[in-house]
Amino acid sequence: QVQLVESGGGLVQAGGSLRLSCAASGRTFSNHAMGWFRQAPGKEREFVATISRGGGSTRYADSVKGRFTISRDNAKNTVYLQMNSLKPEDTAVYYCAADCLPGPYIRTGLSSYDSWGQGTQVTVSS
Repeated sequence: QVQLVESGGGLVQAGGSLRLSCAASGRTFSNHAMGWFRQAPGKEREFVATISRGGGSTRYADSVKGRFTISRDNAKNTVYLQMNSLKPEDTAVYYCAADCLPGPYIRTGLSSYDSWGQGTQVTVSS
């Protein structure tokens, strides 16, 4: 497994922006796809975005497409989530996660990820 630490959450007004970071240590970061997920109060954890190990492929949930951008810097063992045009419904705890298998593919299911960060709170006020 890999150890993951998120940062960058906070309180922002609707229409604002935040950039989340996730620093990884342990397993070889550049061999694995990385993902961002979120969980709102009373709801199940859901997929937000994922990026392939080399950064060339990405996939987004329909709810964030066009507003969020996932990226990674393998030299820094860090994955990012740039969130623009935030909405109150984006309020949640955001988690980064590492795919359990090395490879060039990207996956959106929670069960494909075996390492999770502690989460960072994002609150969007209306």
